[in-house]
Amino acid sequence: MIKVSHARRRSVTRNSITVGLATGVYGISFGALAVTNGFSFTQTQVLSLGLFSGASQFALVGIVGAGGGAFAAIATSSLLGARNGLYALSLANTLKLKGFKKIIASQLTIDESTAMSIANNDDEYLSKRAFWITGISVFVFWNIATAIGAFGAGLVSDPKVYGIDAAVGAAFLALLWPRLVSKEIRVIGLSAALLAVVLTPIFQPGIPVLASALIAVIAGYKGFVKNA
Repeated sequence: MIKVSHARRRSVTRNSITVGLATGVYGISFGALAVTNGFSFTQTQVLSLGLFSGASQFALVGIVGAGGGAFAAIATSSLLGARNGLYALSLANTLKLKGFKKIIASQLTIDESTAMSIANNDDEYLSKRAFWITGISVFVFWNIATAIGAFGAGLVSDPKVYGIDAAVGAAFLALLWPRLVSKEIRVIGLSAALLAVVLTPIFQPGIPVLASALIAVIAGYKGFVKNA
């Protein structure tokens, strides 16, 4: 095993905490949006602690706030969160966890912790270190920020006046944009968006999102995306 320098360990720690802080602060918008859409402070905090998946959380409160049913909200949220299961499979050989640690790691397996772990996969120790520090940092900062956002929105008589309700669209655009890395993926994204726009006036909130996801499934089945 190659000995890891103190400077490298310190760099990984610093970068992981920085990512955690930068990501966690975004929880302010989720907390504010949830309260704006009718969730109580307690419901918002429990949702953030238990679900802990940004895209899934925004989808759930956005659909409920728009008048969508529970099925559409839960199904869409679950669909967006399914990627975390794939992340867990890719990290299994690196983390090699058992028992209670495996349960904790499953909650911390998100985009950021996975990315930081993979970025340091030249060394198993550093890869594990990056995963745990990033995951814990995001969890702590995200939930603190959620509480701040929810509390702040609760003090405003009508948060929608400040445009907080528009955070869902902005959040999904921010999540989607970095992933449009090839012509094939851009075509799929545009097709899914057009389908959602067409179906939105016809079906209740949430259903158009689920329907548009079928385009990605069909594209994957047909082998349309080769380098995604």
